[in-house]
Amino acid sequence: MNSHRISPVFLGIAAVTAAAGWATWTGFAANTGLAVFLFVTGAWVVSLCLHEYAHARTALHSGDISVGAKGYLTLNPLKYTHALLSIVLPLVFVIMGGIGLPGGAVFIERSRIRGRWRHSLISAVGPLTNVAFAVVCTAPFWLDALAGVPPAFQYALAFLALLQVTAALLNFLPVPGLDGYGVIEPWLSRGIRRQVEPFAPFGLLAIFAVLWIPEVNIAFFDAIHGLLRGLGIEELESYCGQNLYRFWQAESPVCVSG
Repeated sequence: MNSHRISPVFLGIAAVTAAAGWATWTGFAANTGLAVFLFVTGAWVVSLCLHEYAHARTALHSGDISVGAKGYLTLNPLKYTHALLSIVLPLVFVIMGGIGLPGGAVFIERSRIRGRWRHSLISAVGPLTNVAFAVVCTAPFWLDALAGVPPAFQYALAFLALLQVTAALLNFLPVPGLDGYGVIEPWLSRGIRRQVEPFAPFGLLAIFAVLWIPEVNIAFFDAIHGLLRGLGIEELESYCGQNLYRFWQAESPVCVSG
């Protein structure tokens, strides 16, 4: 079925990601930073697509058969309801501050779904996809399997892991408009849901504004780096990954890219 066939757009993004990953690993690219930028950006977009696919696939099996007709099962990011919130803004946040902010994308017809547990699961599977991505990215570190892995590729994985951990953590916050609120919303009274509903469009912007406060930003990233250290990634490694990613800036002398 065309509604379930993987989109050529997604396959193209995946192909660019694989090619950039190969260039990062082999040092083939004249500009290692550009290869890291393309690899991390491509992998981040792939994770966003899988995040939204997880929502849609779970909704399909929970009773919302409309997700197929909307193109959500093709992994095509151009089919999302809010491409700006789903792809553009998360990429801007990554480039500006190295924060894996989640986006809002697929429209689920909740009236088709019965059972509070199903509604909660539909919301939870998105950030759980980011958790799974983080596990894959950090596996070489906590498995002590980095022998032979070029430093630039290690740094790229470390930065990508940081993005996935921040996305999962932020998206699980019980803030209107984010998946964390979607998990608890079915269990709230109708009155509370009605009062909170007008604030949903502004939840993501509120998170960004709060993270702009220096004290909050420092505390947040201290927690993120604490989690990453538990997974075998030191702060210097993710810092060097971000430094390579932002290739248009001067490379830090403490980071070895090749």
